[in-house]
Amino acid sequence: MKSQVTWSKELQFTGVSESGHKIVMDGNQGKIGPSPMELVLMAAGGCSSVDVVSILEKARQAVSDCRVELEGTRADSVPSVYTAIHLHFVVSGKDLSEKHVARAVDLSMEKYCSVSLMLAKACEITHSFETVAA
Repeated sequence: MKSQVTWSKELQFTGVSESGHKIVMDGNQGKIGPSPMELVLMAAGGCSSVDVVSILEKARQAVSDCRVELEGTRADSVPSVYTAIHLHFVVSGKDLSEKHVARAVDLSMEKYCSVSLMLAKACEITHSFETVAA
């Protein structure tokens, strides 16, 4: 897997993925795009959400929406790395089984989500979930 990041101006950079997708990153308090650290948080949410939805669909659960609310705590000193990240999944659907949702979230966090598993080597990762009838 490859990507490229190019300086645009000020503290703004454009990242281009191997698949050709572009994203603007902003190291200037997020004036025109997310900061690299915000992208790390979003990557954990995106990676784990893919797992959760995929696992639930394979379990024939009628998922209509999946949202993950992330909260990251960073060190006060430089480098201000994440010291803790909490992911709270809100899964909506018709007649969802809490047991299936709990299993999907656990499997993602403990076995499948590459981003969260990598981050867990450097900070505490916790998770929770709720289901919403749709």
